[in-house]
Amino acid sequence: MWCCLFCVICQERGEIFFFYRPKVGKEEAHGAEDVQRLYIVLRPESRERPVEEKQARALSGKESSGGSKIKNDREASSRSSPSAGGRDHEASGKGTQEVNIEKQPLFRFIIMGRKSLPDPTKRSRPYWGFVEMVTTSIEDAKTALRGEEYDTATRGHRHSPPARAVGEGIYRILRHNTSSGTKSSKKAHTHLIYRLEFPGEDNENGPQRSLNIEREGSFLIQIRNPDLHGGEGDGGRFRGIQNKRKALFPAHLQGQFGQLMWGPADPPDMLNYEGCEFLLIAASDDLEEELGLDLKTDASCCDLICTFGEDASASTSNTLLKGTWA
Repeated sequence: MWCCLFCVICQERGEIFFFYRPKVGKEEAHGAEDVQRLYIVLRPESRERPVEEKQARALSGKESSGGSKIKNDREASSRSSPSAGGRDHEASGKGTQEVNIEKQPLFRFIIMGRKSLPDPTKRSRPYWGFVEMVTTSIEDAKTALRGEEYDTATRGHRHSPPARAVGEGIYRILRHNTSSGTKSSKKAHTHLIYRLEFPGEDNENGPQRSLNIEREGSFLIQIRNPDLHGGEGDGGRFRGIQNKRKALFPAHLQGQFGQLMWGPADPPDMLNYEGCEFLLIAASDDLEEELGLDLKTDASCCDLICTFGEDASASTSNTLLKGTWA
């Protein structure tokens, strides 16, 4: 935890991985125009308390049970929707499980709506994304990143290529208190910050520049209230995912919103529920200047290869270690 003149408190820290998937039918990407999806995988490793609360496997539309194979993001989540009478947060709250992240891995598989991170030069433009899967199984994450062969009624046989690793580093989720007004009232918001370990600064880093994956970055992160329908409170700018796929937060997390459309990622447990929608808004590309922080990285080994094994090694030598398209 940090507390300093900048009024910053670290709520969570861990590893962050970036992946892109080339467009269907393309074996390689040669530029941003060839990218189908941008993924972020967060692996929390420590926080104020080591036990995180996540959605129970029984309520997940993605997490495998008993080794069953999950679908990748091409198909919509098969999670059952609540009854027409409304969203039962008390019932969903009973479907939670606790994970000690210091003893068991936890992976949040995130899909960005745009094919890049927010442009740090356009700090007022929010980028939407959502949590596709939360799992304690590395095999689930590997499956989501693999390629897939499938058939369609209109275009016949299709091939979705495997995702490519394009960045590895460390991240923090911070609570940032700022003073406003003549009475020095304090307003808290949350930041997602990161710093890359791979690829190195001396590489070409073409994919990273094209996808706005800078060496380090700071984003305001705001969580969407799933009980308010699209268009309520945001001017209709973000329609979001289908209602049946929206997050079902337990009552104590849902209560954090009140009647607000967006709220801080406080606590970060909100990101442990599939269908959690959020906005990233570029805040800075200089963490020390903005927040008084200097994230220390360790590039002595590639954790992504250690974590994802052979599933990542095919493309890692180019996009991750050399910073070139693949």
